Amino acid sequence: MSLADQIFINMCKDILENGTSTEGEKVRAKWEDGTYAYTIKKFGIVNRYDLSKEFPALTLRKLAFKYCIDEILWIWQKKSNNIKDLKSHIWDSWADENGSIGKAYGYQMGVKHKYREGDMDQVDRLIYDLKNNPFSRRMITNMYVHQDLHEMNLYPCAYSLTFNVTRDRECGELVLNAILNQRSSDVLTANNWNVCQYAVLLHMLAQVCGYRVGELVHVIADAHIYDRHVPIVKELITRPTYDAPEFCMNPDIKDFYQFTVDDFELRNYKYGPKIDIPVAI
Repeated sequence: MSLADQIFINMCKDILENGTSTEGEKVRAKWEDGTYAYTIKKFGIVNRYDLSKEFPALTLRKLAFKYCIDEILWIWQKKSNNIKDLKSHIWDSWADENGSIGKAYGYQMGVKHKYREGDMDQVDRLIYDLKNNPFSRRMITNMYVHQDLHEMNLYPCAYSLTFNVTRDRECGELVLNAILNQRSSDVLTANNWNVCQYAVLLHMLAQVCGYRVGELVHVIADAHIYDRHVPIVKELITRPTYDAPEFCMNPDIKDFYQFTVDDFELRNYKYGPKIDIPVAI
């Protein structure tokens, strides 16, 4: 069993056994038929993934790996807020007639801010600090910008990263770690998707800045299972599991903006059968 499978199974059991229900409460999300989508939720879940040991892809079901990477490049590399720049259709429900999701996600990563070192967006500022100030405690990115929330078609779910560099006590090499803060996580639909795409991002940044990859700590304020997902989750977490796949990334890429989807691969990836998941909007 992979560590990612064990973490996911334990999290789902915790939510189902110890969570609280929102049934009858005022909620925003609805199912396609217009019925309100209630959840069983747990507050303040923290999961730790040591990326130096394995890549955190679930084997209980298949991760859409290429689409996962395409979305993180869409946000962090292309800094786009238009679904026309995205290969998957997961954002279609939140896009306007021109394809825009408003001032959300990639838009925020592309806004330039004034620093003592010059004008930079959040991505370039982060890379600058990783290369020049590796022991800074101020390496933070944030997409939850209050002044722009009214122009976002969906508020960011995974909204903030805090990066921290440590030195390996045995070999002395520098190690890149990060904390991913998420206000809300649809555990069945998107939890592993978010974990894996930010694991990939950490690998990318570590490589281009000359670090080893370390821990990804995932902090979720509201981890929930939707009412119509409960039977699916109960079946899913009883499935056989497999060893974690091998993560492969093109070692020749040293410029963050040169990565493409084709530079990544999961080898020896075994996983369970496909499941159909209704999505609440």
